[in-house]
Amino acid sequence: MQVTPARGAGGSHTAVHAWLLLLPALVLLVAFTHWPTAATFWDSFHSSPKGARAAVWVGLDNYRAMTDDPVFWKALRNNLWFAGATIPLSIGLALAMALWVNERIAGRAFLRMAYFTPTVLPMIAVANIWLFFYTPQYGLLEQITGALGLPSHNWLGDQSTALAAVTLVAVWKEAGFFMIFYLAALQSLNPSLREAAAIEGASRWTFFRRVQWPLLMPTTLFVLVNAVINGFRMVDHIFVLTRGGPDNASTLLLYHLYEVGFKFWDTAYAAALTVVLVAVLASTALFQFFVLDKRVHYK
Repeated sequence: MQVTPARGAGGSHTAVHAWLLLLPALVLLVAFTHWPTAATFWDSFHSSPKGARAAVWVGLDNYRAMTDDPVFWKALRNNLWFAGATIPLSIGLALAMALWVNERIAGRAFLRMAYFTPTVLPMIAVANIWLFFYTPQYGLLEQITGALGLPSHNWLGDQSTALAAVTLVAVWKEAGFFMIFYLAALQSLNPSLREAAAIEGASRWTFFRRVQWPLLMPTTLFVLVNAVINGFRMVDHIFVLTRGGPDNASTLLLYHLYEVGFKFWDTAYAAALTVVLVAVLASTALFQFFVLDKRVHYK
């Protein structure tokens, strides 16, 4: 007969000690994540308080207004296009840069610094730099196109190019940050793998496709999660470059949420927009961790 040992005082003290160590993090998590999320969800079913008039229960009225809001659908389409472009471009560019600066090339340290520099710059500063590039007639991009004999173009003032212009800024900003993770992962690989591939006569492409890429999948999953989050929360440069214009051509969900909540002071509708944004990010994260994670090999 197997006898289960009684839990002594030492085990109780250990559990209490563990919970006390976790308590500061739990308080911060509840106070700044779970409680605001629950409060926002509750506020989305109420009207916006106006002066002395308190908020009242309106049920799904805010969500019905959302379905009838053309700006919301425009912002949603823009955000999906923005995320669909920035995620693969920034990850692909980061991987290419990491593979390059991981090789023994001249000026490797300078290249690493140059690629990582946009990451440490504030997004507002980055937006102002690119605002100079995009300025019609005087900007750097206009000088280059003018030297090639191409006509002048207002990149940020044209509905057909405004969103692509701000997307390029986001990719330039993000790629260096993701490169650091790929570079760290590449440097942690066993050098004997490259030597064995060289002995077998494998080309660089075959070595990357059959050896490096599968071993980089955990890093790719981590980078992908961050890229998706950034695709829906990176909005700082919109304030400087376009402010959502022209005619909402570059309006993203978070910028639309800001305008509704802090420009028009419709806090209840802004809460409903927040719930939708959180739901999109949560469902995407669950898909990544429960579906894509099964395809990742950690050994």
